[in-house]
Amino acid sequence: MELGVIQRKRSTVSKVINYQILIILIMTAGFSLIYGRSYALSAALGGAAAFIPNLYFALRVHRSAGQEARKIVRSFYAGESGKLLLTGALFFMIFQFPSIEILPLLSVYIAALSVFWFALLMR
Repeated sequence: MELGVIQRKRSTVSKVINYQILIILIMTAGFSLIYGRSYALSAALGGAAAFIPNLYFALRVHRSAGQEARKIVRSFYAGESGKLLLTGALFFMIFQFPSIEILPLLSVYIAALSVFWFALLMR
């Protein structure tokens, strides 16, 4: 793969990761200011449930850059499988907290995941 293509892909992934962090922080701060600590914690956990698996996937795929196609495809499948398992495990752990608020949890989770769709539209 050409260096310029790899750098563009890396910068796109970096932008998505940075925008995810930004949306998680803004929404968590908003829930904190309006509803208090319980909602802010739930919002932050929802953001983490979206961000951590996506970061895992991005790192997994990034490691396969420049390899043969078969290894890249295998890396995508392994990354996506790991991402799904990690998401499930995170939600399982999150729901062990007694005072979780569903609205901020799912709102920030969905907002963080929607960053991918906006990144596609902006491309």
